[in-house]
Amino acid sequence: MSQLRIEKIQELMKQEISNIILRDLKDPRIGFVTVTQVEVTRDLSQAKVYVSLMGNEKQVADCWAGLSSSLGFIRREVGHRIRLRVTPELILMIDKSLDYSEHIQKLLLQIEKEDQAKAQENSEE
Repeated sequence: MSQLRIEKIQELMKQEISNIILRDLKDPRIGFVTVTQVEVTRDLSQAKVYVSLMGNEKQVADCWAGLSSSLGFIRREVGHRIRLRVTPELILMIDKSLDYSEHIQKLLLQIEKEDQAKAQENSEE
């Protein structure tokens, strides 16, 4: 299967899964979820769905449990919305890239504050 077709399927699945989570899931445990990426195998048998979850640890754990329990529903809906011969098995993965970028941002702000403090000390001397 061509790489271009796989990329189109990945993007379409990402959009549809986001819409399903946003509009169709009625589980109260599911809070703020962002689908960041979908990776499909070349034979379209499996799809890794990377999600970013916001909230405290309990909210994230509850949201993860809600998403995990609704995987069958999400897969069925994806199968109805995207016409494929076989609907890929969905595997949920937590995307840590937003947490990592937040950590980097905090470090950069800390370095900036330290540089300003050093500059202020040097100007006072």
